[in-house]
Amino acid sequence: MVSERSATPPMTLPGKDDEPLLPLMPGNGGKPSPPLSGKGGGPPPPPPKFISKKKATTSLKRSTEMGNLFRLLRGLMEGSCLGEGSSRGRKTGGGSNGGSSGGQSMNDALAEIARRSTYFQQIEEDVRTHDKTIKGIQSSLSSFKTKDMDVLLKFYQEVESKLDILTDESQVLARFEGFPGKKLDALRMAAVLYKKLSATLSELHNWKIESPLAQLLDKVEKYFNKIKGEMEAIERTKDEEEKKFQSHGIHLDFNIILKIKEAMVNVSSSCIELALKEKREAKAEINDQTLSKARNRQKKVDTDTLWRIFQFSFKVYSFAGGQDERAERLAKELAMEIQADPMKD
Repeated sequence: MVSERSATPPMTLPGKDDEPLLPLMPGNGGKPSPPLSGKGGGPPPPPPKFISKKKATTSLKRSTEMGNLFRLLRGLMEGSCLGEGSSRGRKTGGGSNGGSSGGQSMNDALAEIARRSTYFQQIEEDVRTHDKTIKGIQSSLSSFKTKDMDVLLKFYQEVESKLDILTDESQVLARFEGFPGKKLDALRMAAVLYKKLSATLSELHNWKIESPLAQLLDKVEKYFNKIKGEMEAIERTKDEEEKKFQSHGIHLDFNIILKIKEAMVNVSSSCIELALKEKREAKAEINDQTLSKARNRQKKVDTDTLWRIFQFSFKVYSFAGGQDERAERLAKELAMEIQADPMKD
């Protein structure tokens, strides 16, 4: 019995009914069909390997013990897994903008009112008065290129000081043909972002590590949660923003984010140092019979507080992607202190 498949005529290409498709497999005694790739006959070359950017030098390194210490102490102190913080979301609001197009006569009337208004008269006055200044900004902005952040901030301040005097910047600049508005936006975004990152780094470098320890931890943890969200948001769009800035000749130094992480690790380590210092002082005071119990209780750092500090240092470690030698050493000392006295006082 002849199968229906063998009786079926070969399929033809759409639009070329006179050219039947070649069979995929060679017949008896036939030669295999030529490769479809055409030139060379070989397989296509593999895609080029991704060339990663050169990583910035840092003292932070992944720890071989930090994760194990955290899990060990968590089991010792709580006996169960810690819950992560609640997810954050951005509230979005929406609304519909309804409207109907008016008649031509209404548009003409509104246009006439606008032309005669004091507001638009002032805009035209700004165009005439500041013509030379704006053309100077246009020229310098068009040719501006830099990798120096000090130069970036200085130029940004100069441009802003000259544009601040305009009644309506967008309306005035629109009168100047070819004004690089997109580059002005990129300049502002880059400068404002770098100023914000610089302020964060400066605040961390100048953070005061002082008693009382509980209040210090409250402030540090609150600030850490704030900048952690900000840094993660910046890093999500970093590559896109970097390309946009560079297309306008602005090479923003994003390595400042790494410096912020290093500074946060340093603050965390300083908090551990203070906690260990106060814990050791409390032990010494307990052994000193001349001091009152009230003073001992006030100065004493309990194990729960030490555990809280270790949890915080682990969050910082995870955020920074590593820790330096000082942080590694202090984390081990803190873990030993907690293990030596795991019970609440």
